[in-house]
Amino acid sequence: MGKFKIFDDNLVLFNSVLEDIRNAKQSIWIEIYRFGKDAMGEKFRMALEDKASEGLEVKILVDAWGTGEDTTFFEPLTKLGAEVRIYRKMRFGKSFLSKNHCRNHRKLIVIDGEIGYIGSTNITAYCLNWRELNLRTTEEALLSILRRSFKDSFRSFERYSFNKIGTKRDLHTGDWVFIQDLPGIYRQKIKTKYERMISKAEKEILIETPYFLPGHVLRKLLCEAAQRGVNVNVVTPIHSDVHVVDIIRRHYLGSLHQAGVKLHFYTAGNLHAKGVMIDNEIFSISSANFDYRSFRYQYELALIGKEPQLLPQLQEHFDSTLKYCTSFDYVSWKRRSTIDRIIELMLLPFRYLF
Repeated sequence: MGKFKIFDDNLVLFNSVLEDIRNAKQSIWIEIYRFGKDAMGEKFRMALEDKASEGLEVKILVDAWGTGEDTTFFEPLTKLGAEVRIYRKMRFGKSFLSKNHCRNHRKLIVIDGEIGYIGSTNITAYCLNWRELNLRTTEEALLSILRRSFKDSFRSFERYSFNKIGTKRDLHTGDWVFIQDLPGIYRQKIKTKYERMISKAEKEILIETPYFLPGHVLRKLLCEAAQRGVNVNVVTPIHSDVHVVDIIRRHYLGSLHQAGVKLHFYTAGNLHAKGVMIDNEIFSISSANFDYRSFRYQYELALIGKEPQLLPQLQEHFDSTLKYCTSFDYVSWKRRSTIDRIIELMLLPFRYLF
C-alpha cells in the first residue's frame, strides 16, 4: 500500500481500518468524535473485543455530544480491559451554549504505533456513503507525532478548559506540521495557518468542506487571492446534513462569486471531506470544518505538508470530486425570495454555533 494512502470512500476506509485492527499485535488507540451505536459501530466494537480478549491495549476517546454519554454500548469492551473515556458530558446552566459547543472533534486512529489514520471520517453507518478525505500512513517520523497527540489527549481529556486561553505548540517533522488546535476566541491556530497559506498562494487554491462559513478575514483573503489572479475553488455539498448551515452559507455566496471565487456544489451525496491544497504543493488533511464552530469551539487536528508522494493522490481526489459538482448560479441567487433573504439574516447571528 505504500507509506501514504488517501481514502475518500468510507466503505473502503472502514475495511482497511478493520483489517489493520484484526492484524494488530500490541495496541489500538482511537480518538473519534462519533462512534456510532449502530451496525458499523458494532462491527468495530466486536473487532476490538477480539483484540482486547487477546490482551492487546485498547484505548478509545469519544465525545459526549457526538457519541452520547451512555457507556452501556462499550461495556463488552471495558469488561475485557479496554479503556473508554467520554469527553465532556453535557452541562446545564448559564453557559450552556458556550460550554457545550466545546467539543473534541478530532479523528485519529493509531494501531501498534505503526499505522496511523487521520482525516474527516467518524465511525458510524450514518456516513457510509459520504465523500471524505482521510490519510493512512506508516511513515515513522509522522507516526511519532500521531502517537504523541493521542497520548496527550487521552491523558488530559478531563482537564480541557474553554476558559483558559492557551494552545499546544505545533509539532514538526521534515516538511510536515501537525496542529493540535484548542478552543479559543483569540487563538485559532488552524484558521491562522489557512490565512497564511491563502495569502501566499500564487496559482491555485482548492478547499473542500462540508460546512462553509468562513469569517470576515478568510472571506477577504479568498477574494483578494481571486482578484490577484489565483484560481480559487471552494467545494461544498449542495445539501449538507446540517440544513441551517446551508441557509446561512447562502448569504455570503454572491459577494465571493463577484470577487472571482469559484463555488462548486457536490451533488453525488454528502461531501464531508475537509481538505485544502495550495498551488499543487502544500496541503492540509484535517478534522476541522471551514466554519466558526470548528475554529472557535472545538478540539481539532490538521496535518499540513508538502509530501510529493501524496500530491498525485490528492489531485486525483479533488479532480474526482469536481466531476460531480455543479457551479454556483449567481442569477438564481440574486432572484431568491425575500423570505429566503429574511431567514438568512435572522439566522446570521447564530453562525458561531453551527
